[in-house]
Amino acid sequence: MATLKVPAHVPAPSEDAEQLRKAFEGWGTNEQLIIAILAHRNAAQRNLIRKTYREAYGEDLLKSLDEELSSDFERSVVLFTLDPAERDAFLAHEATKRFTSSHWVLMEIACTRSSHELFNVRKAYHDLYKKSLEEDVAHHTKGDYRKLLVPLVSAFRYQGEEVNMTLARSEAKILREKISDKHYSDEEVLRIVTTRSKAQLNATLNHYNTAFGNAINKDLKADPEDEFLKLLRAAIKCLTVPEKYFEKVLRQAINKLGTDEWALTRVVATRAEVDMVRIKEEYQRRNSVTLEKAIAGDTSGDYEKMLLALIGAGDV
Repeated sequence: MATLKVPAHVPAPSEDAEQLRKAFEGWGTNEQLIIAILAHRNAAQRNLIRKTYREAYGEDLLKSLDEELSSDFERSVVLFTLDPAERDAFLAHEATKRFTSSHWVLMEIACTRSSHELFNVRKAYHDLYKKSLEEDVAHHTKGDYRKLLVPLVSAFRYQGEEVNMTLARSEAKILREKISDKHYSDEEVLRIVTTRSKAQLNATLNHYNTAFGNAINKDLKADPEDEFLKLLRAAIKCLTVPEKYFEKVLRQAINKLGTDEWALTRVVATRAEVDMVRIKEEYQRRNSVTLEKAIAGDTSGDYEKMLLALIGAGDV
């Protein structure tokens, strides 16, 4: 379902590396060439380009990009160029830091990646930061947030489609009872949300809707201002309908007084090769405007061109 446009004939990594080096040389950086190459190569191709670049010039491509580019354009190019697991590890590490802390980013990574992808994020985190993602999340969160986020980032959910309907009915009943009693952070609620496969969770929540006449996220809106409840609802949305979650993040990032470039860049860079087609469809359905048009109206220059290239809005 990826929208990333990779050319039919892809130049050799050595050719791409050489062209990128040329883009950095001379009086001004050739931003167009950087976009033309990096925004149109898949993850495996970008990894090869980085490897070849280091071998040829003795420097990490990311360091060169960091030195040559700036601001939101730089962040969009660097984030996308990173290997997906490395990128998520970087974003998760940033999310545990004091001035860039974000329960939302941690939840988003934990709930929208496959079990193997999340496992690879944890491995990359070990390699990059010499500690575990779990220990950093535990150290930088507290209370109910810690009770939800640590098991989420530690999970290795079953990925198959098999569903136990008896279990779905019994766990829907447990969820209903706990939510009715406003025990939102009860260990049973968190156990179900943080450990069950996505298919099993979908079956449980469908039964919840049918049996009790309300979608679970509606019942979790008892206190609209409760920040933990907002995060729990978002986790459920990420696990069951990620395109709806990402559409909302994009809508809020673009419709704010002043664009939230970090959120916009994160979603585009992390979903370009995953489910951007579905996100774009959801965005248009919800907002009656294409995501391309919304981004073009809210950003400018090389940053705009990079984002539009990543969401598959044609070649730049």
